[in-house]
Amino acid sequence: MRSITKSIAILLASLLISISAPVHAEEKSVADRTMRLVKTITGDIAPKSVRASGNGLVSAHNMMYRHSVTIYDAKTLELKVTVPDRVRLSDFGYSKFPSEVRGAPVEGTYSPDGKYLYVTNYAMYGQGFTKEGTDTCKPSDGYDRAFLYRIELEKFTIDKVYRVGVVPKVVEISSDNRFILVSNWCSYDVSIISTEVDRVVKTVPIGRYPRGITISSDSRYGYVAEMGGSSIHRIDLTDFSTVRIPIGSNPRALQLSADDSTLYATLNLSGQVVALDLASQKVIKRVRTGSAARSLVLSDDGSTLFVVNYGSGTLAKVGTDDFKVLEKKKVCKEPIGVTFEKNFDRTWVACYGGAIKVFDNR
Repeated sequence: MRSITKSIAILLASLLISISAPVHAEEKSVADRTMRLVKTITGDIAPKSVRASGNGLVSAHNMMYRHSVTIYDAKTLELKVTVPDRVRLSDFGYSKFPSEVRGAPVEGTYSPDGKYLYVTNYAMYGQGFTKEGTDTCKPSDGYDRAFLYRIELEKFTIDKVYRVGVVPKVVEISSDNRFILVSNWCSYDVSIISTEVDRVVKTVPIGRYPRGITISSDSRYGYVAEMGGSSIHRIDLTDFSTVRIPIGSNPRALQLSADDSTLYATLNLSGQVVALDLASQKVIKRVRTGSAARSLVLSDDGSTLFVVNYGSGTLAKVGTDDFKVLEKKKVCKEPIGVTFEKNFDRTWVACYGGAIKVFDNR
């Protein structure tokens, strides 16, 4: 009798837990949920981009307007630390630059082991730097080469620098932690850094204005958008050979589906997002999201693309199945960056004017 009573009690407890547990977030894909603004973050910021680490941090990269990287707690949405972009390059072996200099953070990416944040700098400022790059440029202009910073995330200090090309923009790291790719806007190439030897091992020519980068989940291929053209360049990371894939005019930001079969891209001038089937190398889906589609990010479950439209001041939510705009919200003037924080199902939007908008997907 006691064993029967105990079994009934366990069954009732299980039923009560299942009834009281929230089901909406677990049972719905991100595409089936609704965005809700939960916080506007302000302060001494002018974010060019935002990036989620996947393990509790979100960083904003504040260019030459604030000369800093601000790092936030993904749970509380509070500022954890501000990392200045000041550094003495001679401390890292660059004796030509004995004085302290400043950078201008553009984009960032986190190492797979969660130890580091890598940040590109649009330009460098200080002794030894005389010709700052611009948005309209070519390799023969002779603008200064810049540096990639590595921020160690235990003490939040810059512990390594890498000299890359002219006006570096996007940085991505392979999932096997072997290669870091940096797109150099004005030198029209990509710097490939080997983490094994801790230096640039290859510079790959791309064409006018390399921008977005994504890397296949097996770390075999890197894909780079030629924003000044109409192609994606696939770099084989075993031998650094390249293949050009047509996609449409002015590709900017890139994301890969989890199975590496589909490449998503924003086409800035047309305000479109497209899906490229990599097997056939053909665009199979497209949708217009707004004026000047800039950054995009794929939700952790692969069901949704979040896209910021710089000219429209909007955040658009696109379902990857039917490629329709599911939601569109007016967020701010000149939204420029976006990231998806998977632990709390939140979308973070960088507003160039000095704010970050955080949306729940619940």
